[in-house]
Amino acid sequence: VRLSIFIVIRGSDITVKSYTVESRITARFAHTTVKSSVVNSGPNAQSIGFNVQIPKRAFITNFTMNVNGITFIGSVKEKTVARNLYAQARARGKAAGIVRTNSQDMETFKTEVHVPPGSKVEFELHYQEMMQRKLGTYTHTLHIQPGRLVPQLQVDVYIFEPKGIKFVKTPSTLGEHFAGLTKVTQTKEKAHVVFKPTLQQQRKCDNCTESAVDGAFTVQYDVERETNAGELQVSDGHFVQFFAPSDLTPLSKNIVFVIDVSGSMWGLKMKQTVEAMKTILDDLTMDDYFSVIDFNHNIRCWSEELVPGTSINVREAKKYIQNIKPNGGTNINEALLKAVRILLKALDQGLIDQRSVSMIILVSDGDPTVGEIKLSAIQKNVKREMREEISLFSLGIGFDVDFDFLERIAMENRGLAQRIFANHDASEQLKLFYSRVSSPLLRKITIQFPEDSVSDVTRNHFDKFFSGSELVVAGKVKSVGSNMLQSFTTASATMDLTLVTEADLQELDTLLSQQQHSFAGFASRMWAYITINQLLAERSLAPTAAKKRKITQRIMTLAVEHQFVTPLTAMLVESQDGPERLLADSPKDPKQGCCPGIGTARLTHSFINLTHSHSGCFAYYSTHWVVYGIVINGQLVGGKKMKNNKLNTYFGTISIYSEDAGVKVVVRPSSIDLMEGKNNHSFSWAATAKLNLNRVKVAIEKEHKITVTIDDKISAMVLLHRVWKKHPFNVDFLGFYTPNDNQYSSQVHGLIGQFVNEPEVKVFDMHEGTEPEKKQATMEVKGNKLTVTRGWQKDYRNDKKHGSDVYCWFVHNSGKGFIDGHYSNYIVPDLNSFLPSL
Repeated sequence: VRLSIFIVIRGSDITVKSYTVESRITARFAHTTVKSSVVNSGPNAQSIGFNVQIPKRAFITNFTMNVNGITFIGSVKEKTVARNLYAQARARGKAAGIVRTNSQDMETFKTEVHVPPGSKVEFELHYQEMMQRKLGTYTHTLHIQPGRLVPQLQVDVYIFEPKGIKFVKTPSTLGEHFAGLTKVTQTKEKAHVVFKPTLQQQRKCDNCTESAVDGAFTVQYDVERETNAGELQVSDGHFVQFFAPSDLTPLSKNIVFVIDVSGSMWGLKMKQTVEAMKTILDDLTMDDYFSVIDFNHNIRCWSEELVPGTSINVREAKKYIQNIKPNGGTNINEALLKAVRILLKALDQGLIDQRSVSMIILVSDGDPTVGEIKLSAIQKNVKREMREEISLFSLGIGFDVDFDFLERIAMENRGLAQRIFANHDASEQLKLFYSRVSSPLLRKITIQFPEDSVSDVTRNHFDKFFSGSELVVAGKVKSVGSNMLQSFTTASATMDLTLVTEADLQELDTLLSQQQHSFAGFASRMWAYITINQLLAERSLAPTAAKKRKITQRIMTLAVEHQFVTPLTAMLVESQDGPERLLADSPKDPKQGCCPGIGTARLTHSFINLTHSHSGCFAYYSTHWVVYGIVINGQLVGGKKMKNNKLNTYFGTISIYSEDAGVKVVVRPSSIDLMEGKNNHSFSWAATAKLNLNRVKVAIEKEHKITVTIDDKISAMVLLHRVWKKHPFNVDFLGFYTPNDNQYSSQVHGLIGQFVNEPEVKVFDMHEGTEPEKKQATMEVKGNKLTVTRGWQKDYRNDKKHGSDVYCWFVHNSGKGFIDGHYSNYIVPDLNSFLPSL
């Protein structure tokens, strides 16, 4: 979120009494209020102006002005209605309005009012916007340029994130002059950032009358994420689902870079593009495939086919780009069609990984001048040749390019568009954009909800998810008698996965009512904000005039209901006591675009007792099946301290490794890690999930258990046991179970595996032991006679809290005579190790 105040108060001989900005950010939705109090201290009547730059993605929601006790109040109406009402009476001052500037992310709100000497004017502007996560951070930037000293200058940013704030940063973007003046107060869910320089602190020097407050004030933060299943929030009859998984291995990429080298790219534009491309190409890995097309009136390919991102290929491509000399016209149509065909050829010939991500990145600075020049025809041609596996990203350099066209063609082909400003940091802008799309983690993401539990759901199918970004779905909650709402997210990565999360319908509203600076209506506002932005994007792609009219009506109805100033609505500002009217408008600039698209055999304590004599060494113990090349190993962890002169041991890690399938699952109380070849993925116990890897299925049940099934023949279950964090002795641990119907081979072995085919056992001579409830007996097994003690263990599969008692015989002396060989034969060097022959 960005806010800019540039020479905020305009006029001579005026006194600015105060200038304050307050932003309340609740669950990524920001409500910003800008207020100023000004006095005409000159001898003559004059116009006083109030300027505020607001983010292009923000919607103004209210503007009020008080002039010598006369209050003007804003209301949003359909644009034609507002204009007609405005025309009925001339305003006392000039009309308020939004004027597009060449600023990167801003629009300018301006208003002027003509007042007599001694007049007091108070301005108050409100706008709202959804925070966008980029490269793992939400950024809230305030460009503060009041142009004069202000007795009361204050900026407050209040952040409330129900799941917790991961970090808050305030980079020194205003300069060292204000070092140490920004104060941050933070708790788990809340943060307050305040910047309040005194009049003296604002001065450029001790005796200066000029203000040093001139630049960017920045707040950055991110939120805590317990799981990869996302964060589901329900409030005020609406829900918002945030989805931003991490700890997943990026998918490989297939990229065709399409670079405009027409004459208009000569000089700084080309120099900056070449510099950026060198860095971008260096980012490619051997698993990525790429090619480069450069075009003017002709189309040239560095390589007619995709090639892997080896150091040799990257070096040759950089040399090719370095030698480009811009000249001639612009044939965008043929360049894009050539890029599509190169990708389609690679896909059809099976040259690239089916789970990889294919994309075209277009860099251009102007409209087409050669070949097909009709923009709508180019749009149709590209869409006709495209497949759903390919995304198009458009980067428009400068202001000679029709950005609306670049935006439409990108949105229609599952991509994004961004304007690159043709200045000294154009290279950094290009590299920053590439960073946002260079690590695709998931494909074909769908976020769904139980039937009849929700309505009016915003877009919930997404083509790709990139690392550091966030997908957001909102909607209305139906009254279905339940106090919980669930969401189900399916996606494809190097595996197929299903993730489940849930939310209490009342919990957040109760929490919000207790917060002083939170924004209680954020969920309904966010739903309306997302819906309107998606409708604006649909409107720009509407195939017929009738469809466009229908979408237009929906936008206007929603915008008026929720009081958003959009390209189709305007704010009429009327005095309470008179006919004076002002008009706040949002005109569409065709060059710049208006609206961005936005079992029973068990291993628990009994086997821990078997190995108790080695309890302190944290060695690995192999529970090992040779069949299908599968090994299951466990690592012991000790309790916090000795109890009755004995340190209890537990399973702290269990690893399930299929050598043949090339998949390993490592389970710990803290996390679940999946490894498949070079791909590593990490999941939390805090969410239910289903994962399909190569021949391996993994089912995680929230805070309870994980089941791993290999080739539908071998299954293993690991139960999670949580203990009280302040328990003086115990630690979190794992329990291990396998079903009776696993299909083992005759070579199966290991501490448990050797008993899959049960040996003949005789128990006799039962008698009283040293403890009355624990009888002793003699067990004959494998030709050995062993003294055993009767006892019981807990089976927690059906009753996680209390467990059910299972009576059994305890074998002493670390299982000597019962297990094959010595217990030390089952110690292996690492979690992947197979058991050597005994």
